[in-house]
Parts: sequence; C-alpha cells; structure tokens
Amino acid sequence: MAEKINPYKDSNQSKKVQVTKMFDTISKEYDGLNRVISFGIDVKWREKVVKMIANHKPENILDIATGTGDLAINLVSTNAKDITGLDISDGMLEVGRQKIKAKNLDNIISMVIGDSEDLPFNDNTFDAITVSFGVRNFENLEKGLAEILRVLKPNGIFVILETSVPTNPIYKFGYKVYSKFILPTIGKLFSKDRVAYKYLSESASVFPYGKALNNILSKIGFINVEHKPQTMGVATIYSASKA
Repeated sequence: MAEKINPYKDSNQSKKVQVTKMFDTISKEYDGLNRVISFGIDVKWREKVVKMIANHKPENILDIATGTGDLAINLVSTNAKDITGLDISDGMLEVGRQKIKAKNLDNIISMVIGDSEDLPFNDNTFDAITVSFGVRNFENLEKGLAEILRVLKPNGIFVILETSVPTNPIYKFGYKVYSKFILPTIGKLFSKDRVAYKYLSESASVFPYGKALNNILSKIGFINVEHKPQTMGVATIYSASKA
C-alpha cells in the first residue's frame, strides 16, 4: 500500500482536499513548470501512451487526473469519437478547457470535475482509461483502481504513466538528489505554492512502482498487467486490461 503523504502536513484536512487546493493554486504555472522539471521528456512518454491506446482503436476514452488536459488532447490522434478528462481540481480543468477551446476540440473532449475514487459513470463504459502522473495522488489507491476497473469495458485497456525510482544504483542516486533538492528548488523559484513541488517529489519517492504496483493491479482484478520503465527508470508505463 502506498504511504500517504499530504501536501500540507500541518493541516487537519484530508489528502484529497489538500491535493485539490494545491493543484488549484499551481494550475496556471503547471504546464510550464512541468516542461522545465522533466526537461520536456514527459512529452515523449505521453506519445508512447497514446500509441498504446491507439492500437486498441477505442471509441471512447476516460483520462483520469487529466489536469490541464495534455494527455486528453494528445489522445485525439487515436481517432476516438469521445474523450472525457476528469480531475478533482477545477483550476486545472479550467486551464485545460481554454487549451481545448483554442484547438477547436470541444466536440471531442469534455472536461469533468470528479473524484477518481467515486467515478460518476456506469459500469463498463469506456474502451480505454488513462492516468498520467495522477495515481500517486489518490487518497485510497486500491479504491481508485477498483473504480477504474468498474467503468472499464471488458477487454478494455488501462494505461498508467507515473514516476518511479531507477533500480540502477548510479541513476537512483542521481534521481534522489534531483527529486529531493533540485525539483523543490525549481518549484520555490517559479511557483506561488512552495509546498507543492516538495510534495510532488516526496510522494513520488514513496509510491509503489514496478512489480509492486503490478501486484496491486492484479489484486484489484486487472489482467495482462505489464510495466515498462522509461528514461533510466525515472518513469514507468503500466498497462492492464479487464477480463
């Protein structure tokens, strides 16, 4: 089970409430900082996710923790007729709505505020579901994954893109230095919320990855569970399906 790390440790609010507040606060600067922090490599990772989804030729897609809609917008190239981006932060969704409007994609992508652990959809609704850098923010990981399994159609595909820790000792040391010291420093320089990027690095360091997350997915009921480390293991793409 993932260790729970809350953004604002002195708060009596739940992680869910705190994460919502955090992303609302950093929503307008999130895209720019994301590119800086990842050196733009996250764009390539998302392209791989899109290719995996496209191979299944989905009619409809749900992108959970869609944030400002980067992945949802990329998923248009799969030729899906309907893409739903869901997020708990209306601040992030509003930035996404403006991006979608500017690209004239309103007829394909809809942005919905909602809780990943209580999805407002019927059973067996979506051909494909994605989560990009969002599962580690779930307050209850297993509950959120169970909800995803519920709304995924049989034979549908589920793909996660999430940060992970390299297994190579040299890369692992470099990753820890970067995530513990450099990433929070960049956040302090450019973000209104100094706590946010410290939380993002801390939550990534304790979140189950690789085989550990595979085991959780299998426990929930997913089948064909696989994972593929990216860029020396600093991120991992997981795929699974529903019987």
